Amino acid sequence: MEGSAEVAAPLFLSIGVLLLFAWSFGEIARRLNQPAVLGEIIAGLVLGPTVFGYISPDMLHWMFPAEGHTASMIEGITSVSIALFLLVAGMEVEFAAIIKARRIAAVTGIGGLIVPFIAGFGAAYMFPEQFGAAAGHYDTIFALFIATAMSISALPVIARTLMDLNLYRSELGMITIAAAVLNDLIGWLVFAVILALFGIGHTGASGIVATLVMTILFSVLMLTIGRKIMDKALTWVQAYLSWPAGTLGFVLVVTFLSAAAAEAIGIHAIFGSFLAGVALGDSKHLSEHTKKTITQLVSFVFAPLFFASIGLKVDITAHFDFALTMIIIAIAFAGKIFGSGITAKLSGLSNRESIAIGVALNARGAMEIILALLALQMGVIDERLFVSLLVMALATSLFCGPVIKRVLQLKPGRRFVSYLSDKYFISNVSARTPIEVIEEMSVLFRRTGLDVNVIKETLIEREKLMPTGLSNGVAVPHARVKGLKHPVIAVGISRGGINFDSSDGTFAQVIIVILVPESENALLLNLFAEIAKTFNQPDASSVLVDSKNFAQFLSSLRVLIENVRR
Repeated sequence: MEGSAEVAAPLFLSIGVLLLFAWSFGEIARRLNQPAVLGEIIAGLVLGPTVFGYISPDMLHWMFPAEGHTASMIEGITSVSIALFLLVAGMEVEFAAIIKARRIAAVTGIGGLIVPFIAGFGAAYMFPEQFGAAAGHYDTIFALFIATAMSISALPVIARTLMDLNLYRSELGMITIAAAVLNDLIGWLVFAVILALFGIGHTGASGIVATLVMTILFSVLMLTIGRKIMDKALTWVQAYLSWPAGTLGFVLVVTFLSAAAAEAIGIHAIFGSFLAGVALGDSKHLSEHTKKTITQLVSFVFAPLFFASIGLKVDITAHFDFALTMIIIAIAFAGKIFGSGITAKLSGLSNRESIAIGVALNARGAMEIILALLALQMGVIDERLFVSLLVMALATSLFCGPVIKRVLQLKPGRRFVSYLSDKYFISNVSARTPIEVIEEMSVLFRRTGLDVNVIKETLIEREKLMPTGLSNGVAVPHARVKGLKHPVIAVGISRGGINFDSSDGTFAQVIIVILVPESENALLLNLFAEIAKTFNQPDASSVLVDSKNFAQFLSSLRVLIENVRR
């Protein structure tokens, strides 16, 4: 018992201090309008050799030993943390959006993968030592790692940025998310194989081929048969086990078993947990409330522990190489923005939209950090390159939101309320599904002089690609319509509520349909963002749902708008 206490006390102290600093610095970062991950990593740097180790090396070694029982247990906890973080990242994936996505999303995603991949591979292959290749590794495999690091995106960062800009479920947001999902699925598959190659490179071509085949087979099975099995299993779990505890337990069991299967194949466990997240997140039986519960648990406990632990492993001041960092950043920015931007432009998007998508997919964030850390742990890269990749990941994430906002010119123009009219208002929608709502409200668009069936099908097609339910009981179906001369906004009130698959799980009681001319995508984005911002208030729809006529609705809406301005 005494020996156990000697191990347990330092472990709990280390975890408690690490979590305290991670929470504190993460909250400071949020208040400065920066990603929490930035503060969490800085917390680790403060507690690690960069700051605390410089002031008191002995105290650092006592609290965060590099070896021994405490070190092993901390490593185990952070391993679980990273697996759970990748579970959440996978759950962010709209797998159905990839299946249904238009050609533009596929082309943009692949373009944003291939161009930076080639640029990174070429630079690292020609100058491996300058990039920090670890001694004894094959130049080709090292170059493949750099290529993957340059080409992968951070889906959680992209999704969060679009949410902050109120564009997540807009048409541009849908294209960006679908492209990012495709980008990440391919990127993680490649990286999983590369990590395996570092471990089995000496076994020859047969071992490499076997690992590649098993990885692809595992991925296909998880995203096809496995996805369907999990969906059916969730039905049984929710019907017969305690809720939500049973569902949460099932999700964790699947995650850890999938991670174990990935390790058994010879690739890293996190790839298995990521695939589990993709498969589970796509299930219609996993509610948004359950997803939110899992995300909160991971985001406020496990993710801070993991990202703070990164700083414990590196002395950033001793290994910062300015020239290498600038080269890494230049290749990352140019490859991703050019690759995604040019393919989006060739697919028919405007210059501003193409650049915005390229900038969004350029965000690396936590995913890049995870790749770099795994490579460092396996001896693939040295600490000099790790620090450069860390700085690049933070720079691309910080760059993302402000530049997208500037490129898209997301600024107030003519407010959406000015487009409202009693001619496009239904005080009591009788429909019960999103498709039925669109069909019912499309009758209003006869006043435009266009074919109502064309408008209806355009809205339905858009809704099927990605649901338009926002939080707080509002949904915003929208489309660009060929031949439409002026923007039209229609409003419908549903007192019973309709499931538009909103981000917070609430049913939509206020349905706002936006139609704009085909060439007015910038206007559509501004209107969508303004509506999302207006309704980003608790119980916003409840203020409007009792409106018996357009005048009452408009009066209550203006109160909401004034609350936002304050």
